[in-house]
Amino acid sequence: MSQKFNLFAFQQKNIRILHFTWFAFFMTFVVWLGLGPMMPFIKESLGLTDQQAKVLLILNVAMTIPSRIIVGMLVDRFGPRIMYTSILVLGGLISIAFAWSNSYEQLAILRFLSGFIGAGFVVGIRMIGEWFPARQTGVAQGIYGGWGNFGSAGAAFTLPIIATQIGGSDSWRYAITAASLAAIAYGILYYFIVRNTPKGSTYFKPKKTGAMEVTSGKDLILYMLMNIPLLLALGVLTWKLSPAKMGLIDAATADIIYIVLVAIYLMQVWKIWHINSHILKEPVPEMQRFKFKQVAILDMAYLVTFGTELAVVSMLAMFYVSWFDVPKVTAALLAGIYPFINLFARPGGGLISDKIGRRRTLIIVFMGIAISFLALGMVSKQWSVWLVVAMTIAGGIFSKAGSGAVYAMVPLIQRRMTGQIAGMVGAFGNVGAVIFLTVNSLVDYNQFFMFIGIISAIVFVLILAFLEEPEGRMVETLPDGTVQLIDVK
Repeated sequence: MSQKFNLFAFQQKNIRILHFTWFAFFMTFVVWLGLGPMMPFIKESLGLTDQQAKVLLILNVAMTIPSRIIVGMLVDRFGPRIMYTSILVLGGLISIAFAWSNSYEQLAILRFLSGFIGAGFVVGIRMIGEWFPARQTGVAQGIYGGWGNFGSAGAAFTLPIIATQIGGSDSWRYAITAASLAAIAYGILYYFIVRNTPKGSTYFKPKKTGAMEVTSGKDLILYMLMNIPLLLALGVLTWKLSPAKMGLIDAATADIIYIVLVAIYLMQVWKIWHINSHILKEPVPEMQRFKFKQVAILDMAYLVTFGTELAVVSMLAMFYVSWFDVPKVTAALLAGIYPFINLFARPGGGLISDKIGRRRTLIIVFMGIAISFLALGMVSKQWSVWLVVAMTIAGGIFSKAGSGAVYAMVPLIQRRMTGQIAGMVGAFGNVGAVIFLTVNSLVDYNQFFMFIGIISAIVFVLILAFLEEPEGRMVETLPDGTVQLIDVK
């Protein structure tokens, strides 16, 4: 694994693992985010209102919030191979059920459940972290994330064309079913062609499960606070579905959901305390500590970068249709350009992070994100659609490079908890998507872009003031008690 990075050196096992794994991620995104480009077809076929369509887009990303936390814990415990297979197979089956639903209630429930397939991303972060050294982790994670994210572009370029070729009101059902069957088949294949670690390597597991381990009292408090946005996003979704807005659930059901979310948070706080309270009596040795503020800032950074990607890719086709009167298939293809740039932007963010540093790269890309979306916030219906497409591409390049830079840093914080850290950071990406899509449902499109620009500027300040570059080595303990130092330079 000390060999020079060569993406086409297929004789190297780690390069083969990278290709097998990014394609697994690709398939999860085809199934999961295929909803966006297919929404104009679904809306027309079933006679959905604008608000019903927008709620489905929000539901599509909501379940991924808790799922990424849970999957992060499970992958650290059971390994990436079995977890990716499980997610692709179960996610594909749920997607097929969605494709053949007839009532809006069925569509809403199954699309909410389908959101868990988006947690597959977390699985690959741990897998790639096991197979590549720190000096290559940025570019490897960038290729994994960028090429896998291209699944949303793959869906945008293929599913509408399949539906158009089939024709008829059920054409969208056949297109989504075909994608889901392909995901199931690849999920089964993946189990037989990969392994969790290189031969002879140790698969480090957390000492305890149920919550992340932290190493100081301040980190313990910050960890508890950072769990609030995860459940708050689900509370926002509940409000969106309540009689106050959509009326898809009654007031009593909404109140029950609010109470359950509060109870879940209190249970999580208790679990965090149960696992970590000992550090207040027995301080963790300095060499074994990590700073949870690093995780918290990466949470907020990914809220912007990936939250923006999910939100924009979900609404872009409808934006082009409603504001610029672009035909549906053309709008889907234009919207597909946005995720297409994942092919180079996200790996580019990872590669640049390896070369000039994680913190410096994040500072540069967040400056670009803020400027791009603040500019989009001034768009009007009189503008050229091609100018708007160009501006969204610019914003997309910076945001996707930012996602690559975030996950170039994630595996360098604490190896045995890479899945949990990746899960929490990834969940915040979906928190961002819920927040941004909720704002999208309440305001005009240009105000939606302006909101993203303002949040990006705030996170830029946080990165500039508090984020630290990973240096030195992380400490991990082998099962026999011996200590291993892992280079993070």
